[in-house]
Amino acid sequence: MAEDRMSPFPDAQADSARAAHLPDTAQTRSPAYRLAFDDTDFLCREELRPVRLQLELLKPQLALEEAGIDGTIVLFGGARIPAPENQAQARKPELAALSKYYAEAQEFSRLMTLKSMARGGRDHVICTGGGPGVMEAGNRGAEAAGGKSIGLSIVLPHEQAPNGHVTPELSFNFHYFAIRKMHFLMRAQALCIFPGGFGTLDETFEALTLIQTGRMQPLPFLLFGKSFWEEVINWDALARAGVIADEDLDLFRFVETAEEAVEIIETWKPKENRKTIPGR
Repeated sequence: MAEDRMSPFPDAQADSARAAHLPDTAQTRSPAYRLAFDDTDFLCREELRPVRLQLELLKPQLALEEAGIDGTIVLFGGARIPAPENQAQARKPELAALSKYYAEAQEFSRLMTLKSMARGGRDHVICTGGGPGVMEAGNRGAEAAGGKSIGLSIVLPHEQAPNGHVTPELSFNFHYFAIRKMHFLMRAQALCIFPGGFGTLDETFEALTLIQTGRMQPLPFLLFGKSFWEEVINWDALARAGVIADEDLDLFRFVETAEEAVEIIETWKPKENRKTIPGR
């Protein structure tokens, strides 16, 4: 990396440390005198949004490269879905019934992490939104297997701390939804969608649109819980109305169990008749 190369110029961190020990004068106390990269007020200005977007894209990218992670299995799903042992705390009986998908997400992540570790741990690393519910289940399953997992959190008005099962050095926090979504998909080798609400639907349809339009390569796209998904979305009606093509219904598969999902991912091959794009 660049930091390892010999350079004739002072190190940025060293200059920052020196600035902290300057004489206390009217000039050194002035915000104008702060080093630009050490000036939070400056970095948070409206005009600096493009820089912040770039930084938010780059920080996790470098950390994941340094961790040796090339590919991920992304889990989307409801933050409100309780663990089976917490069913009694669910707001509705219907929500409590969905706890079976917490269990499936946890077991799926455990199985995939074991396979990933056996192959060196660079691919098929579990990646979630870092929060509770299905996200917690995914990170929890990876932890139970003795492996690492990623959490991509987002700052929200009601946000909690990341769930305690995310690998600490792979726990990232985002201000921009758009950059977070990019990191979900940039390394994705499979997408596993569990029952969820607006956020899950948003992530699901954005990814489907990217694949449908050829802006993203096809990959295993698994919807856990056929009865749930067919109740909340009339997929066939979309095709009958002609607003999607019949072949678009082949972009995803319904699954019920962790074992079924693992089998599909392990044996998946893209259909030859669908156009793909090179690279990412």
